Amino acid sequence: MCELFAMSARLPSDVELSFEEFSRHGGLTASHKDGWGIAWYDGRDLHSVKEPAPAASSRWVRFLQETRVESALLISHVRKATQGGVFSRNCQPFVRELGGAMHAFAHNGDLADLTRDALYRTRSFRPVGETDSEHAFCVLLDRLRPLWSDGLPPLGARLAVVTEFARELRLLGPANFLYSDGDALFAHAHRRHQSDGSVRAPGLWRLSRHCPQGGTFAAGGLRITSDAEEQRVLLFASVPLSAEGWEPLSEGEVVVAREGLPTG
Repeated sequence: MCELFAMSARLPSDVELSFEEFSRHGGLTASHKDGWGIAWYDGRDLHSVKEPAPAASSRWVRFLQETRVESALLISHVRKATQGGVFSRNCQPFVRELGGAMHAFAHNGDLADLTRDALYRTRSFRPVGETDSEHAFCVLLDRLRPLWSDGLPPLGARLAVVTEFARELRLLGPANFLYSDGDALFAHAHRRHQSDGSVRAPGLWRLSRHCPQGGTFAAGGLRITSDAEEQRVLLFASVPLSAEGWEPLSEGEVVVAREGLPTG
């Protein structure tokens, strides 16, 4: 299966993410060679880089490692292809504009019947590629669209739509996903392939950290450096990236993060 990672922080910080090392923590490095991607917010806008190639040999990965990402909110993904060919259009995170905001989405799982079910027909948003993940993102945006008619909707209204959508997806198959509208990060945990071959919870883990001014946090494939004020960071990953106290999310749990803290 694919691997997910996301960060919500109080302040923008320098972030170094090694996709090759990140994929190793899934236990099956060789199977995560079908692409990778990262989307990070820069104020109201975001940057997105993705590639249908192994991260280990990627010039883009080297470029990102040399320049370093600076952000308070990011989502990343390494891919093992299950639906859709090995093309850029099928790499994640997927990005769309809605209501004057940039939205990003990444999914880990297998929603085999999603595209054939009339309940999940896409309308205003259409997939570019062939994955169940992008199809799910387009359906979610269609559901959120009525809320975004006049600026940023209330968080509670957005959470209600995301929570109900996550409940429906769980009926179709493993449905771990990360979604952000630039204001908040939504993390939904379900089931995933575990190291013993079973498919079960947990599908996501989280870690909360405080970094003092000038402090650094380092984990498997990840390094966050805060040069300014005291930093607060909330991390989500498919598997724990370090020996620290990562907490498993419950099956079906949706967590909302803002500025490095769970909220709502």
